[in-house]
Amino acid sequence: MVSSNTYSLLTWLYTQKVEPGFATIYFRITINSKRANISLNKKVKIDSWDNSKSKFKGNSNEARIINQYLKEEESKIAKAYQELEYEEKLITAQLVKARYLGTDQKHKSLQDLITYHNQFVEKKIHKDTLRSYKTSQKYLWSYINEKLNTSNIYLKELDYQFLLGFETYLRSYQPTNGQLKIQNNTVMKHIQRLRKMIKMAVELEWINKDPFIRFSPTIEKKQREYLTENELNKIQNYHSKIERLRLVKDLFLFSCYTGLSYIDIRNLSPDNIAKGIDGNNWIITKRQKTGISVKVPLLEPAEKLIKSSTENYRKIDFNKIFPTISNQKVNSYLKEIADCCGITKNLTFHMARHTFATTVTLSNGIPIETVSKMLGHTKLTTTQIYAKIIDKKVSEDMSILRNKFSENSHLARKNKVS
Repeated sequence: MVSSNTYSLLTWLYTQKVEPGFATIYFRITINSKRANISLNKKVKIDSWDNSKSKFKGNSNEARIINQYLKEEESKIAKAYQELEYEEKLITAQLVKARYLGTDQKHKSLQDLITYHNQFVEKKIHKDTLRSYKTSQKYLWSYINEKLNTSNIYLKELDYQFLLGFETYLRSYQPTNGQLKIQNNTVMKHIQRLRKMIKMAVELEWINKDPFIRFSPTIEKKQREYLTENELNKIQNYHSKIERLRLVKDLFLFSCYTGLSYIDIRNLSPDNIAKGIDGNNWIITKRQKTGISVKVPLLEPAEKLIKSSTENYRKIDFNKIFPTISNQKVNSYLKEIADCCGITKNLTFHMARHTFATTVTLSNGIPIETVSKMLGHTKLTTTQIYAKIIDKKVSEDMSILRNKFSENSHLARKNKVS
């Protein structure tokens, strides 16, 4: 569309409100005979200014810096005008000024997006998920403050270089509380949360171009560790006089026999135990992480653990099946138990869920579709990770057997020859 506007930009000096002999540099935007003035907050000596060329006189370092700055700002104003033309707006001098200064409604900032996002999702996602978003946002602000030397940034300024800079910052971030550096997959989680917020901005038309178009996440696939039947039996047979270790052992084993995560076990109440379709006791609950319904028939070891909890542990909340203990302490105590049992694996509570999927169910012939449903997975592909683990175990076991038969065959041929 051909513009019918008359546009001009003048650079001039404003001598009022400054000391004698000095002036402040101003831009004057004129569109269709209507003006808007913009102060550049640059003070210069009047006798150093070339009025005919609207620039600083001479080739001194100061002159070069100021003249280069003026060229860059003139270009930004021209770009603001072109953007408004492209958007087919009714263009005025004041509107171009607002777009240049970033005060028009079109230019939303990252702070605007984060505030809107958190308010929008607050009632839709679990508080723990929102807390994770706020952690990612904390790192984002640290990056902007420390590396970009600013307190906020316009969404239009987010680009591929910004994403690479944020990724580099996360990878090199050194916690002050003695914790380890942020690992690759955690870095990708923080960037993934930023990506979801940027997607919201694109859909709200707050940003014209998605900076993530060329960005590829680098997720490292990790082997999901689980306990073998022998290792599970070692923990089952472990006894301690220390109540905290006994409790953690029982919580871990309950997860091994039900597939429930730690937070879902902590939330479990007697109301979640009901008769299933077979007339036996089932756990009927929802995963806190996803809200997905979960129904798990109670195996005998799990039922014994529920009875043991009722009889042997002090509880603050009698509406819960198990006493409350922090997840951080649970994992710390599990390492004590692993040492006592001679288990060299890095024993964490989440390993119990992997053990349920592999050693307890899939290894005993339970169909993968059934396991997936009990785990509360929304996609079968998530559960198929465990099936691959089982296939690998079968392959390793068969390799031993194959070598054994190969040795027997070799000996038979040798004896036949002799």
